[in-house]
Amino acid sequence: MAASIREKQTVALKRMLNFNVPPVKNSTGEPVWKVLIYDRFGQDIISPLLSVKELRDMGITLHLLLHSDRDPIPDVPAIYFVMPTEENVDRLCQDLRSQLYESYYLNFISAISRSKLEDIANAALGASAVTQVAKVFDQYLNFITLEDDMFVLCNQNKELVSYRAINRPDVTDTEVETIMDTIVDSLFCFFVTLGAIPIIRCSRGTAAEMVAVKLDKKLRENLRDARNSLFTGDTLGAGQFSFQRPLLVLVDRNIDLATPLHHTWTYQALVHDVLDFHLNRVILEESSGLESSPAGARPKKKNKKSYDLTAADKFWQKHKGSPFPEVAESVQQELESYRAQEDEVKRLKSIMGLEGEDEGAISMLSDNTAKLTSAVSSLPELLEKKRLIDLHTNVATAVLEHIKTRKLDVYFECEEKIMSKSTLDKSLLDMISDPDAGTPEDKMRLFLIYYISSVQLPSEADLEQYKKALTDAGCNLNPLNYIKQWKAFAKMASAPASYGNSAAKSLGLFSRVMNTGSQFVMEGVKNLVLKQQNLPVTRILDNLMEMKSNPETDEYRYFDPKMLRGNDSSRPENKNPFQEAIVFVVGGGNYIEYQNLTDYTKGKQGKHVLYGCSELFNASQFLKQLSQLGLRP
Repeated sequence: MAASIREKQTVALKRMLNFNVPPVKNSTGEPVWKVLIYDRFGQDIISPLLSVKELRDMGITLHLLLHSDRDPIPDVPAIYFVMPTEENVDRLCQDLRSQLYESYYLNFISAISRSKLEDIANAALGASAVTQVAKVFDQYLNFITLEDDMFVLCNQNKELVSYRAINRPDVTDTEVETIMDTIVDSLFCFFVTLGAIPIIRCSRGTAAEMVAVKLDKKLRENLRDARNSLFTGDTLGAGQFSFQRPLLVLVDRNIDLATPLHHTWTYQALVHDVLDFHLNRVILEESSGLESSPAGARPKKKNKKSYDLTAADKFWQKHKGSPFPEVAESVQQELESYRAQEDEVKRLKSIMGLEGEDEGAISMLSDNTAKLTSAVSSLPELLEKKRLIDLHTNVATAVLEHIKTRKLDVYFECEEKIMSKSTLDKSLLDMISDPDAGTPEDKMRLFLIYYISSVQLPSEADLEQYKKALTDAGCNLNPLNYIKQWKAFAKMASAPASYGNSAAKSLGLFSRVMNTGSQFVMEGVKNLVLKQQNLPVTRILDNLMEMKSNPETDEYRYFDPKMLRGNDSSRPENKNPFQEAIVFVVGGGNYIEYQNLTDYTKGKQGKHVLYGCSELFNASQFLKQLSQLGLRP
């Protein structure tokens, strides 16, 4: 497969860390030792892609935040990787005046303006450090890649481009302009890194349309300026799209508000939903045993432990999209196969006479040297395997705790039924009133999904009854206020999104048989099997990628930045299906949609789909935004 966006961004970063020249493969020489100075934005871009060890291999001895107290290291070159903001530029000029480093390689995450560049030049002149500023580069890397096929725009000031920011009732035109410019700047960086000019489709009358118009204009302007175009031969040819351009589908979060609230059943989405999972790192609280502390003593502070779930973790790559019960079973199998290998190592050690000498051991040496060599060479591999098994045992156990205490399997099954219009086993009211089922937040999510998905809204009397039950269960009703307004508004615009018509099937409860000897006591948890059905975002992509005619997407606008005269004919020129597509959700995305797209692509030979979003939130973060929107002014 052609290079993924993760590889492309990693290559760009490695090149930057090598003073902006491509690193030479298999050069045995020592790397040049240097320091890396980044801001929080730079840190967020680098951390999911390069580990500290990889940075060290590239000669980075120290990596420091720009706005931290840094001591002068006068004989070392410094590579800066920062956003071109006012305060960053001021601090940079201060560094030049303080003569902190031997030379300065300035890399801006996003393009720097002429005036700020002049400020730096003046500071360099004033500090007579002009010769020390070795290079200044615009890197166009202002986005964060989380997977081979997933990226998010930002993490630091994400509230500035959040769903709430775009949908606030009192948002001004200038604020909207700023939000759209921020989003477009990142998307532009994404396409520069990808090395491709997309064909853009978007829904009308939404924030997505504003992004499309601005992005089309920005790409157009860059292509016109032939001398400084960022899409010239060398970058484009290397793109995976040398012969066919990708499709960019811009969708607005408002087309589907149910999915981001949905309880989920696949591993990665569950980790994001119930644990603290952020830029590919999960932070778990370790419970420190159950020993009772003496009366009156302060409760023990919980230790926090963080784990990185990376591309190198084979188990994670294989199972992040699997239903949870399958994951639990696979962790168990891995553990058993590891134990078998561990016994083999012990046996070899004893044969080798490493545990108590005996005559026989010596005579068997010759025949066992080969065996031992293989054991020794496979030891690091075994230890790594053990580390991953422990990691996933801990993570999966933490997830399972939540599933059991909050009955998340029941919620998931119930919401799937609501979204696919099947009949419920247990009335919604019973579930909301059941004190043992879930947190107030879980109940609120369930009710909102019901409200969003219902074609026929509940009568006022019913709604009051639901509201009372929700309030009694300790729910905050603000999100409902907003969803009611949204629903009334969306109703004028179009019919509610449909979510397919097949719910998850339960294979019954886990039998006790499977549990004996397993790390995971799954008793009482439903063994639900997922049925592949396309969520609204995936369905829209499918229509546009396969050039299907569908009332849902026929009205979508069409932009081609390469066409000289930008005429907005909503009719595309070519009728061929696309091989590559990027779906970008303006207003925030989630792992459920990402997983749904991945599953969709699996069934399509030779197609690649990337998922991007302006921010990545889980249900409780999204609920918080809805709650703020629903506050009565």
